[in-house]
Parts: sequence; structure tokens; C-alpha cells
Amino acid sequence: MTDRPLTEPVHHPDERVTRRSSTLDPRTAVMLIACLFAVLLSALVVLLPVKYAILRPGPVLNTLGEVDGTPLISISGRKTYETSGTLDLTTVSVLGGPDRKVTLLQVFDAWLRDSSAVVPEESVFTPGETQEQSEAENAAEMTSSQESATAAALWALGIKVPTTLTVAGTDPAAPAAEVLKKDDVILGVDGQSIGDLAELRTTLAATQPGDEVKVRIRRAGEVRTVSTETMENSAGDVVLGIYITPDFDFPFDVKIQIEDIGGPSAGMMFALGIVDTLTPGDLTGGKDIAGTGTIDADGTVGPIGGIRQKLVGARDAGAEYFLAPADNCNEVVDHIPDGLDVVRVETLDQARSDVEAIAEGDTADLPRCES
Repeated sequence: MTDRPLTEPVHHPDERVTRRSSTLDPRTAVMLIACLFAVLLSALVVLLPVKYAILRPGPVLNTLGEVDGTPLISISGRKTYETSGTLDLTTVSVLGGPDRKVTLLQVFDAWLRDSSAVVPEESVFTPGETQEQSEAENAAEMTSSQESATAAALWALGIKVPTTLTVAGTDPAAPAAEVLKKDDVILGVDGQSIGDLAELRTTLAATQPGDEVKVRIRRAGEVRTVSTETMENSAGDVVLGIYITPDFDFPFDVKIQIEDIGGPSAGMMFALGIVDTLTPGDLTGGKDIAGTGTIDADGTVGPIGGIRQKLVGARDAGAEYFLAPADNCNEVVDHIPDGLDVVRVETLDQARSDVEAIAEGDTADLPRCES
């Protein structure tokens, strides 16, 4: 018997060897094509633009500091003082817009991040406007915010700011809508000359809702007096029910150096920075304080958008305290980052007092946003 190598195959005489065809079964081919199509379709869907905007923490700037070597707030024609600590303005970075659509993939990614928010595009941008128009509108709001902040800061320091008060519109429900018109200039009320918003507010505060008052105005170059009734607004103040565009005549030059940031939400922090720069002593006590909020020339602090992203941005920038508009408190509760103490503010005077309390370490009685 002859030995054979173990590797040599042994064939039975009637064995038939069959081989599989290299051609795919039709059903398998269809399934593979369908899977490939589904993958391509899914990839296409997640890359398609969608009508959402993504809010993320934006740059944080110290109003007492510098931007590219230039003081963010510079004042000439008036004595200024050294400052320390920080009074940070906070911002929101917006991804998306009319000409910069986000994709579904970007939306999914934002949904997974606690620091981001996904909102309908129309909640951030006016329908029908272009990106250029939106940026121009934001730039105009920033300029107006800076002027209001300057006026509010100077009035808070007892510095007179002559102001031309021009009627921009009226509340349709106000009696004044019947007698006051757009572009009227308010000169006086009940024989009292009105030189700024503070004087108008003080004069009206001495009346009761429904009282008849005589308003001296300049209309198309002619001075005249009209009669109307006062009303009470939602805050309980006595008002005429008109919207005013103020034109300030500042007694010295206040410049705010800031670029590529728009909107009105930095107003309160601008005002605090100006107050600190114009007053001796150290307003912050060296503490790191951030905040946000619009501000009217009379010092009223108003709500803003993107408060949760601003809280995160402030915490990441090293702030210990955050000044938040009272009307944003419902968005703040349960969303305060660890290590950040949030103080509720309604006016510039209150915000200033709160900063002084923080500087002194007397924070127990500061108002907070509570559920």
C-alpha cells in the first residue's frame, strides 16, 4: 500500500464538484441597492438646510477692559478713575439665518448639547429679511443701546443730559393717540418744561391715571398746546401712552469700542461700566461680575433672549456673579451653572447697589430668581 501525503485530496470516482456562481441572487441585489439608497437618502436629509437657528454661548467682554488694546469704554472731557474686577457683557452666538441655513445634522448635534438651544428661525430673524438687513438692524439696536446706557448712567450720577423727545408713535388705546402725532416734539407738561425723559416721568408721576394734562409740543416748526388724559401702564406708572425717540445732547464724549456684536442686550452692563469709570473708588471690589439686560434711558432694565447661553458663557469666562433681568427669571430657574450666583435686577440703580453689595461681600439679602 502506497502512502499518500495528507494534503493530497482523494476523490471518489463518481464525486461531482459543484461551484457557486459568482453572480448575485436577484433578491440580494435588490436589497443591497435599497440599503445603499437608504444610506444616501439619510445622508442627504441630514445635510439639507432647515428653518431653525442654533443659539450658543458667544464672546464675553469686560466693559472695564480693552478690545485689541483699546478701552471698551473711553471718556473724554470728564475726570475718570481706575477700575478693577470685571463687569462682563455676555452675548449669544447665532448659527443660521436667511442666507446661512443650518442643516439637520447641526440641529441634531445642538440638541445633544446642554449649552445650545434650537429655536425656530422666525423667533430670531424677521420673516422675509435678508442676512444683511438683519445685521444692519442689530447694529442700529447696539448704537441705540449705547446711547441709552450713557444717558442712564449720567442721570444715575446726577449729570444733566438735555434731550429732545420726539414722538415715534402712540398706544392706540391711549387718549393721547387722538391728539399727538408722530414727529411731535414734547416741550412741556402742565406748564413744566420737559428737558429729558426723567423730567417727563417725574412730572407725570405727580398726576393720577385719567387726569387731564396740557402738553406743549412743537409740530412742523409751530409750538402749540394740546390737552389729553394720562393712563396707567402695565408696570403701574402714569404715562401718556406714547413711544418716544430721544435725541441726547451729552455734556462730554463717551465712546464704546465694540465691533461684530449687535442687539440691545448689553445696555445695562455698558451703563454700569460708565458709572464705575466716572466714580472714585472700586465699584466691583475686584470681583468678577457678568450680566445682561436692555436698558432704557430712565434706567429701566428689560429682558433679553438667550439667557441660558449667556449664563454658561459667563461661568466659562470665570464670573462669580450674574445680573439677570427680572423678566428673564422664569428662564433662569433650574438652569444656573454650578458656581454662578444669579441676582435679579429691575433698574440701573438697583444693579449698582447690588454690585456694591457684592464688592462688600454682603450678598445674603440680594434678590434672586426663585421658582
